[in-house]
Amino acid sequence: MGWLTARDVLTFDLPERATLERFHAPGYVAALEQAVDGRQVTAAERAEFGFGTMENPVFPGLFDRARATVGGSIAAANAALGGAVAFHPAGGTHHGRPGRASGFCYFNDPAFAIATFLDAEAAPVLYLDLDAHHGDGVEALFADDARVTLISIHEQGRWPHTADRPGEGPANAINIPVPRGFTDDELMWLIDACEENVVARVKPSAIVVTAGADCLRGDPLSAMEVSNRAWWRAVARAVEWAPHAVVVGGGGYNPWTVARGWAGLWAVLAGRDANSPLTPRAARILAGFSSDLVDEDEIEGEWLSAIADAPRPGGIREAVKQAAHLALRKRIFRLA
Repeated sequence: MGWLTARDVLTFDLPERATLERFHAPGYVAALEQAVDGRQVTAAERAEFGFGTMENPVFPGLFDRARATVGGSIAAANAALGGAVAFHPAGGTHHGRPGRASGFCYFNDPAFAIATFLDAEAAPVLYLDLDAHHGDGVEALFADDARVTLISIHEQGRWPHTADRPGEGPANAINIPVPRGFTDDELMWLIDACEENVVARVKPSAIVVTAGADCLRGDPLSAMEVSNRAWWRAVARAVEWAPHAVVVGGGGYNPWTVARGWAGLWAVLAGRDANSPLTPRAARILAGFSSDLVDEDEIEGEWLSAIADAPRPGGIREAVKQAAHLALRKRIFRLA
């Protein structure tokens, strides 16, 4: 689309094992590194560490790919401390556990962004997770840390089946599971409610947003109906909630909605026009995608003709209002 220049890109060094071991068990880090150096993953390693499976496959370059998520989130937080808004779309591995891979996540890079802010005394930190799946790994790492407030808006009944009840979780977690068919109107209503009821009280010094693209309409692993236009607005609002802001990626299993979603999100954050007509090169890229998870007759015309989706309004259902009431009562009892 012609939006990105060399000045817009920050490079970084891959973190060493000592850095990774801040949140991840030394034995797990060592086993992952050795497994992707060509050694066969044993049944015992699959059982203990969770990798070498369909959900967490092992492939050439995996260790560097996994630790690049961490290095990118650390670099993004440092850039944000210097005054930038940093976007790290390859991050967002929010299911990673200290000693186990989970949900395509080998390390937990959002935790390292949060920790970088805490190390710089940029607290309190707000973590906002807009992925279709609950950010269970981040929540587990910061449960009851009074310096961190966690908000997750995710689809109810969806894997990993944590926080399926509104308000479930530790005292510092605001978990809002939403029903299938979640729309633009409902997303923006919840963003307003979180701003009024949580952000106004927490007054965060820094924010980390996991902007998983699997909440977008057309993703095969969720039943949410959010347009990328509303999603962009939600993230753009969130980065204004604190002086220092990092946005990371997350899930997303439809190549057309993921590529358009994250490209447009970067455009919005960087002050570009996400409604610009497709360039010929961008059109060729979109036309060349294929997916085993999306049938040919499911490909929508706008996925090939524009970056921005058509809006997906629909009003606000009582189930969403009730979920917000139950979750947000941890902070305040009034909702508009």
